[in-house]
Amino acid sequence: MYTGENVKPNLSQPQVSELMGRLYGLGPSKICPLPSYDDQNFHVVVSDGGEYVLKVMNSVDSQNLALLELQTHAMSFLHERGLPAQTALPTLTGHMMSLQDIECGSGSQKYLVRLLTYLPGNTISKIPCSPQILYQVGRTAATMDTVLSKMEHPNLSALKRENFIWNLSNIPLLEPYLPLMDGDPSQQVVKEVIELYKKQVLPNLSSCRKCINHGDFNDLNILVEPDSLAGYRISGILDFADMSSGYYVFELAIAIMYLMIESPTPLEVGGPLLAGWESVIPLNEAERDVLYLLVLGRFCQSLVMARHCVTLHPENKEYLMITARTGIRHLSHLWELGKEAVDRKWFQAAREYTDRK
Repeated sequence: MYTGENVKPNLSQPQVSELMGRLYGLGPSKICPLPSYDDQNFHVVVSDGGEYVLKVMNSVDSQNLALLELQTHAMSFLHERGLPAQTALPTLTGHMMSLQDIECGSGSQKYLVRLLTYLPGNTISKIPCSPQILYQVGRTAATMDTVLSKMEHPNLSALKRENFIWNLSNIPLLEPYLPLMDGDPSQQVVKEVIELYKKQVLPNLSSCRKCINHGDFNDLNILVEPDSLAGYRISGILDFADMSSGYYVFELAIAIMYLMIESPTPLEVGGPLLAGWESVIPLNEAERDVLYLLVLGRFCQSLVMARHCVTLHPENKEYLMITARTGIRHLSHLWELGKEAVDRKWFQAAREYTDRK
């Protein structure tokens, strides 16, 4: 989330068509906008029937070429190792990224443009999440972070995004935004989560294992397709814009939180997802101990930053508050249940699921 009012690109369809022709030699027959927080995405169908996603980065992230190059490399790195990650396609001159001066109504600005593969399937938010697909989500998330830990690149240091508001290391950075919640009954819960995080999570992170996180493994960034054996299988991993240095348990907490959002029985999500994760990376004692507060912390990040973004872009309130609406209820419920009860529920359910497999 950014404070500048003109950060997000606002390309017209003729501008998209011109970029597709000039950069990639492709003539679009259909252009449909796709939802995004800070960037602008388009589903583009070209005249020969091929399908692509044109991603135009916001003007702030477009300045960080080292990070964007690394993200683009990571997508290919995962794809080459069997994970269904979206990947970038080269321009006519062989470049995976192109920085373009584009006029979007408020003066010409530089925006980084990439053409990405269009992956099959629907977002996991559109299906009922069975224990089987939740297990796959956990297993895929753990496999992804394991593969990313083997990645080498000269720009790896770009992932040390110290003040990146969406990194779970940075929950205390939410405090300056809390006045936005004045009058909201959940404000006190958020304050108390932040205080507990500072006392119980930060001192113990040194005992958690470090890795590279996708950082946004959520219900809109996971694609699924029908599968005759398991009901559904994961067919796509999208959006690597929140990649950063972190900890394995962060990825797990993020996945649990977002999959709870769409579930009619949110407390039931943690068990099978955790079982899938631990089939690849069993948690150590410190990681087990901080998981509950990390899930709560992600709910707080989503809620507080959605409120912040609505103040900047009230016209986009419907999309920006998707997660926050149900997230408030889930955060309050988890808080009322308490760490001991939630841990017991998740870890016992994970053991039972594993025993049945």
